[in-house]
Amino acid sequence: MSTTALCCGNDGHATQSAGDGVQWQQVPEMPGRADVDPLLPDGPGRVVVRGSDADLAAVVLRLLRKNRIADLAVGYVPVRKSPATRLWGLPVGPDAVQVALHGAARPVPLVRDDSGGLLIASGLIAPITGQVYCDDQRVLNGPAVRLEVSPDPAAEPLAEPTSDPMSAMLEPAADGLLVTTVRRGLLRQRRETTKARAVQAGFRDTTVHRDGAEHPRPVGKWVWYRHTEDLQLALRAAPTGKR
Repeated sequence: MSTTALCCGNDGHATQSAGDGVQWQQVPEMPGRADVDPLLPDGPGRVVVRGSDADLAAVVLRLLRKNRIADLAVGYVPVRKSPATRLWGLPVGPDAVQVALHGAARPVPLVRDDSGGLLIASGLIAPITGQVYCDDQRVLNGPAVRLEVSPDPAAEPLAEPTSDPMSAMLEPAADGLLVTTVRRGLLRQRRETTKARAVQAGFRDTTVHRDGAEHPRPVGKWVWYRHTEDLQLALRAAPTGKR
């Protein structure tokens, strides 16, 4: 299986070898179709991304668009500590390249939204005034400091598709997201976390952040939900779930 190593942003790292004969390919920050698609392996393999959480999300989005989530493992070489490094227990520094290249690929929830994007680690709506539902449970009716959403590292992997036609009738995942509502309290902020398969929010127009990147315009509604396939993410150990 072949490995494609992508260096997002101009930091000079693309001039270095990733090891094992792998050479970094220089692409822009948050690369798009023209940057990523021609570099993807033809068959099963691994894509390694050096950059930020937003860079990683942009590359994974291209895998999703090309229907390559199932056959391409993804390694991450973060340039700094981030929500993704904390959520998935990923190293920062010299060990990061080795984990990205050789770490075991484990299925983790892939979270999509109704605006054509996805989440690697951290979604944020702040401030928020409106209604929020986690599946059928209402978790907010009014104002809050913010709404935080992430994949749930403790969620069970999805069942792999089979040739059995009955497999298409299986119930969808019951979880996959962690949704935290942060409200003001008398002395300190109050945090309430709910597990869900999907979260739907309607609110006064405000800003939505996905993995540190702002949505280009204020919006008044948003949906995040677990995709029907898991992301195959290279990890060195079971994810910690800390954010």
